[in-house]
Amino acid sequence: MFCSKFVKTGKHQAFFLLFVFLSILLVRPLLAGPVIMPLSQVKPGMKGIGKSVFTGHQIQEFNVEILGILENVQPKQNWILARLTGQGLENTGVIAGMSGSPVYIDGKIIGSVSFSYSFSKEAIAGITPIEDMLAIPEKNASIRSGRSPLASWFKLPSTLEEVGRDYLNWNLNQAPAASADQALIPIKTPLVFSGFSARAFNHHKSFFSRDNFQPVLGAKMAASQALNLNVPPRVTLSEGEAVGVQLMGGDLDLTAVGTVTYVDGERILAFGHPFYNLGAVDYGLTQAEILTVVPSLESSFKLAATGQLIGRVSQDRTNGVLGEIGKLPRYVQVNVEIQDNLTSKKQFKLKVVDDPILTPALLNVGLSTLIGAEERSYGNLSLDFEANIVLERGQIVHLEDLFSGNFDNPTTSLSSIIAAVSYLLNNNEFQQVKISQIDLKVRSVEEIRQASLEKVLLDKYAVQPGEVITARVYFRTFKNETLTEEVEFTAPSLPGGSELELAVGDAAYMQQLEKSLYRLQDFTPRSFEHLIRLLSNLRKNNRIYFKLLVTRPGIFLKGEEWPDIPPGYKAMLTSPRAATANLTEISRSTLSEYQLPVPFVFKGAITVPIKIKK
Repeated sequence: MFCSKFVKTGKHQAFFLLFVFLSILLVRPLLAGPVIMPLSQVKPGMKGIGKSVFTGHQIQEFNVEILGILENVQPKQNWILARLTGQGLENTGVIAGMSGSPVYIDGKIIGSVSFSYSFSKEAIAGITPIEDMLAIPEKNASIRSGRSPLASWFKLPSTLEEVGRDYLNWNLNQAPAASADQALIPIKTPLVFSGFSARAFNHHKSFFSRDNFQPVLGAKMAASQALNLNVPPRVTLSEGEAVGVQLMGGDLDLTAVGTVTYVDGERILAFGHPFYNLGAVDYGLTQAEILTVVPSLESSFKLAATGQLIGRVSQDRTNGVLGEIGKLPRYVQVNVEIQDNLTSKKQFKLKVVDDPILTPALLNVGLSTLIGAEERSYGNLSLDFEANIVLERGQIVHLEDLFSGNFDNPTTSLSSIIAAVSYLLNNNEFQQVKISQIDLKVRSVEEIRQASLEKVLLDKYAVQPGEVITARVYFRTFKNETLTEEVEFTAPSLPGGSELELAVGDAAYMQQLEKSLYRLQDFTPRSFEHLIRLLSNLRKNNRIYFKLLVTRPGIFLKGEEWPDIPPGYKAMLTSPRAATANLTEISRSTLSEYQLPVPFVFKGAITVPIKIKK
C-alpha cells in the first residue's frame, strides 16, 4: 500500500528508481562471483565436487566428502576436513599445485583445497572456508616500507667483500622448515625453474623448499611474453583454472603454480594459504599449462609450463592471494653483460619482483646462476665487475671489485654483494627506496689473479716538511712473479722530531686498523645520502691502500675524523652533559690517504716509520 502511494508522483518515482539502481551497484560485487555456502551450513557427511586442472588447460571435477570441521586450528581460524576422490587422487594423494582448487556443495562454493598431510595414503585435505578468503583486503595497500626487522642482521662493514659475506652467511643460516608429518600443512606449491641448469637447480632448490615450495625443473610455454611487455593480453580466468605467480622472469624464470578459487570481474582469489604471507605485495600473475601429474610417495605434483604475464598479485595473506588481471607488477630490471675475452660478450636480461626481502634473495639466485652457467663452475677463475644500481629518484650506487679463486667462490662473492647492497638500500632506516634498474658488467679470466705483499721500501726515512717521499711496493703474484708499484707523497708540515707511520695494506687490514683507531665495531650511516656514499666507496680487493698516520689527539664523530678540533669545542663535545652519540676520542689521526688500483686481489700489510728532521 505504502509502495503504491510512493510511486504515484514522478518525483517519488525518480527517487525510487535511483534507490533501486544504487542498491544494484552496491550488491553487484557480491553477485559477480559464485554463490557461497557459509561455514555454518557445512556439515559432516555432505558431498560435493572440486575443480582443478590435471592436464593441459581443461578444468576437471573431482569428488569431495566432508569429514568434519576443525575449529581454532589457528587463532580464530577454522578449516573443513574432507576426503578427495576421482581423477586418480586415490593413488596420488593431494597434489602439489591443487592449492586453491574450489570446492562446491549444491552448486555453492564452500572454500578451497589448501592443506594436506605429508605421506598420507589417502587424499585427506583441509579446506580454507571461502568467507576467510573473501576477507582478504582488496584495497590498494602500499608496499611495505621502512626498515625491515631483518635489517638488524648486520651493520655496514668497511669492505665490499664483507658486505656480501655477511649477507650470504645470514641467508644460509636461516632455519629450514620443520617437518610436520602429523599435522595439516599448506599444500606444497610447485615452483617451476625455467632456464636453470640441473646444477643450478640443485644448488638453489633447498633455499625455496624451506618456504613450502616444491621446486621443479621445467620450462616456459612457447608463446611467453617479451620482457618489455607493457600491456598484458586480455584474458579471462575461471574457478579451477591453473595460474602462476611469477617471482623472476626473462632469461631465467621462477613461477609458482596454483589454482584459481574465486573470480570477481578482474579480481581473483587463489591458493587458500599464504605464499610468503608478506601482506601487500607486487608479484606477477601468469597463465600456466599443466603438462601432467607426477605421482610421488613423498608429494605428488603438477608438472607445469608457465605462460605469459596477465596481471599482478597485490595481496599475500594467511588465507590466500588476491590477484588483479590486466594490471602489471613493477619489476626490477636487471641487465647483465658477461665478457670472457676481448670480443666475446653475452647479454642477459632478468626482471625480479620489487620487494624489500625477496628482491635481494632473487638477485642472488639469478646472478649466481647466469655467471655460473657462462663461466667454469670449478677450477681457477677471476671475475672483475662493475655495477650500477639505479634508484627510482635518479641516485646511482656504483660498485666495482675483483674476485679470484677456485670452485664457485668468485661467483658466489659477486652475486652476494649485489644482493646485500640491494637489501641495505631496500631496508634502510631513512626513507622508502625503489630500485628501478641494475646494470652489471662482468669480465672473466680462467686463472688466479692474486698477489701478496712482500716489502715496502722508501727512498728516505727522515725528511724535511714538504719533501717528496717515494714508496716502492713489492708484491708476488700467484704465478710467482715479483712486481713493483711506486707511489709518491709529500711529507706533512710538522714540527721537527715528529714521527709518522705509513700504513700499506689491503682492504681488510685497513678496516681492522680503523676499527682499532676509532674503537668501533661497525660503521653506521647517518642519512640515506651518506649510505649511498658509503656503499659506493667501500674498500675493494683490487686496491693497495696507503694511510699516513701521526700521533695527534682528536675525535671521531659521525664517521669523520676531527684532528685539529679547538680544545674548548672538544671539551664541550666530550663532556658527560653533552652525551653525544657515536663520538670517540682518538690518539692518532689520519693525515692523508691514497689507493692504488691493481689487476690482482691484493693481500698483506706493512707499517713503515718516518721521522721529520729537526
